[in-house]
Amino acid sequence: MGRLDGKVAVITGAAGGIGREAAALFSEEGAAVCVADVSAEAGEEAAAACREAFFQQVDVTDPASVDAMYAATVGRYGGVDVLYNNAGIMPADDASVVETEPDAWDRVLAVNTKGVYLCCRHGIPRLLERGGGSVINVASFVALVGAATSQIAYTASKGAVLSMTRELAVEFARQGVRVNALCPGPVETPLLMRLFEDDPAAYERRRVHLPMGRLAKAREIAQGALFLASDESSYVNGSTFLVDGGLTAAYVTPE
Repeated sequence: MGRLDGKVAVITGAAGGIGREAAALFSEEGAAVCVADVSAEAGEEAAAACREAFFQQVDVTDPASVDAMYAATVGRYGGVDVLYNNAGIMPADDASVVETEPDAWDRVLAVNTKGVYLCCRHGIPRLLERGGGSVINVASFVALVGAATSQIAYTASKGAVLSMTRELAVEFARQGVRVNALCPGPVETPLLMRLFEDDPAAYERRRVHLPMGRLAKAREIAQGALFLASDESSYVNGSTFLVDGGLTAAYVTPE
């Protein structure tokens, strides 16, 4: 038996990176998956690689598009049990607070924070129709620590997701809905590696702070999400679920 047998999961940002790994893993573990993303070609490919999945194009900043995503999933599979709100952006023009322009701030907050809000607003009622379920909101280790190499909009957006998650966890707990914040450390994804392509020193500056001496693999983060999606985490609610290799626990790392 799979750990998600009989469950239906909606994963946003599932065309690549952690989301794609999670879609494949959830499918392997028995779930039917809505692979949701703004990118149609990559999303179709990700869905085709799963045992049981379909692709739904979505703009998480658009309420109608988010609602249509859940409606399509219910229409195909009869309901929704897991919301994995993973879609996010980290653009190159998000930097220090004294450099980041308001339009960059607005773009990041629209996807990373408003997107999670809309996915919860339209998705939690679908969970309630099933008598409960699991919500996994992707925050980040940057919601807990500061960095001199700032990405101010990204950091603020993930802090907001963390606070939102706690509120929802308390509000819906007695209705059978668990809400947790998955907080990855730095992950070896195309999104992050693009930032280091032209500046290897920037990667080395970060790597020295990693107790394990390396970035996480996308699959390692997806494994954490699998636990939160499954019934194995039935008493895990309102948690700041760190999968960061000990980064936020570190003061001085090994030589």
